[in-house]
Amino acid sequence: MSTEPGAPAGTRETRGTRKSQGTPSTRETQAAPDQTGVQYRYHRELFPALHDWENTERAIVEFTGEQGPDGLLGLDQMGHFGPQGCDAVVGAVVARLGSGRAVDLCELGSGFGGALRYTVDRLAAAGVEVRRSYGVDLVAEHCEVSARISRAQGRTTMTELCASATAVPLPAASLDLVLVTGSMPHFPDPGAVLCEAARLLRPGGLLVLTEEVSLTPDGEEPSQAFRAIHPRGVFFTTSLTDRTDQLARAGFGDVERKDLTDWAVALLADRLKVVRIFRGSVANIYGGASADLIRDTLTAAREEYLAGRLLPALFVAGKP
Repeated sequence: MSTEPGAPAGTRETRGTRKSQGTPSTRETQAAPDQTGVQYRYHRELFPALHDWENTERAIVEFTGEQGPDGLLGLDQMGHFGPQGCDAVVGAVVARLGSGRAVDLCELGSGFGGALRYTVDRLAAAGVEVRRSYGVDLVAEHCEVSARISRAQGRTTMTELCASATAVPLPAASLDLVLVTGSMPHFPDPGAVLCEAARLLRPGGLLVLTEEVSLTPDGEEPSQAFRAIHPRGVFFTTSLTDRTDQLARAGFGDVERKDLTDWAVALLADRLKVVRIFRGSVANIYGGASADLIRDTLTAAREEYLAGRLLPALFVAGKP
């Protein structure tokens, strides 16, 4: 959920102008609004209930009938892929690194921390011990809410860092894993974010990221219907060629891209069924306007997948 000020070459934003990676656009970079305020306002409108976490948690527990992190059913993180996207990330980590080891990790653009908490728990269940985890987000209010939830759950090894994903206050070569679970579209400068991920990783470390609504085929743009729900200046897209170049320039090797189109189309159909069937319960948790916006957000993304204008994907890349 975190983003950075300015939008460099290779990323498309407020006016939908296509830019090549090697040709910076000073006009668009200077015109980019302050991302701290932009992202705060957007996510505050989408998830106002999460800022009142204690009451929201009671509503979730009332709905699920179960206490503790598992009883939240991922309702403290509502990205396009939800908990299933985190499961895909965990599967990729275990497939590449194996189990029976301990790691230090961070998530860039961690928002309210729901995806990070879920992922840490699932890694532990898969035999990967997380010694320390860091959630990095640009918006101070997101970090504060995440810290409150983590404290309420008794977590002592997770730290929230209110910082740019291009300037994380951690030493170089201090992490084994860097994760991005759906926040790529909120980074105007994804190339710089990937360079920072490479700086943070130890040799042999791993970057795993999901592309929910951030990756396009070369020469394609999302539709105006999509942009009505995912506004420019809040959501940024990058072409597949540019993303591949960004990873290479950041120094990553052994890059794998898994096409998630069929999986994502089916997943969002299932998530939409749940939102519609349990609309009253979702509205009770988040509020009626937020419930409808969540529905419209998932619907718009699924239509782009079906039309081929967005490329849902999972990237795994190693630090040599």
